[in-house]
Amino acid sequence: MSIGLAIFLGLVQGISEFLPISSSGHLSIFQNLFKLNYSEDEHMLFDVMLHVGTLAAVFIFYWKDIKAMVVDSVSFVTGSKSASGEEGRFKPSVRMVFLIIMATLPLFIILPFNDSIGTLATNTPFISFALIVTGLLLYVSGKLTEGRKNEKTASVLDVLIVGAAQAIATIPGLSRSGTTITVGLSRGFKREFAVRFSFLMSIPAILGSALLTFIKALVNGGIVWANLPAYLIGMVVAGVVGYFALVLLKKLLVVGESFSKFAYYCWGAGLLSLVLSLFIS
Repeated sequence: MSIGLAIFLGLVQGISEFLPISSSGHLSIFQNLFKLNYSEDEHMLFDVMLHVGTLAAVFIFYWKDIKAMVVDSVSFVTGSKSASGEEGRFKPSVRMVFLIIMATLPLFIILPFNDSIGTLATNTPFISFALIVTGLLLYVSGKLTEGRKNEKTASVLDVLIVGAAQAIATIPGLSRSGTTITVGLSRGFKREFAVRFSFLMSIPAILGSALLTFIKALVNGGIVWANLPAYLIGMVVAGVVGYFALVLLKKLLVVGESFSKFAYYCWGAGLLSLVLSLFIS
């Protein structure tokens, strides 16, 4: 793999992983239409490292939330006193950990279907249709009234439904963030909480996916160490670009912009890729 291709794919991953436009859909479309073939068995490690890059962006961006969840959870489990001298208790940050765990459970239901879902990545017309569906979801999200639920008031049923949406969004072309944020808003989440919960709940999902892909790469001999420099550059690019994509989303949230504007992009990208797939074989 060339360094130029690694940088390009890192850019695509970093932008589309967090903006609600489907990273899996974009990577698959570029691969299918332009014969990039980056995801063949010998480049499976690159898939893992791209996700590690965007995962690092989540950790950096939400570091205060993650630190609070870890420290307060340890304090709660051990009953020790926190830095402020208070004994461990069921704080909102601890409840957030519980909600994320519950939201992750639906992913285990689709594990047996991972290989079948993976085959859809080669079907450009299907991915194009899925992008159009993502656009519809984003358009609907802009019409939903903001609720009041947050980590203190969201129910187990709420997060299980959002978790089920995350599981469904493993289909290439469906945006994980767009789908989960829209479903969260439909369950009465505050917009800020819907976005924050969507990305924090992605941590175990991305970690699990990266681990499974890495194991598969080891088993199938899908690691070519000579490509490691290009892989590392792609990972760094994905992480840096992903961080700024998160910054952009936060700014949109602050100024009250909805994610429905991304709907028009998804519709355009879906239609364009569908047309191109008819002429490029």
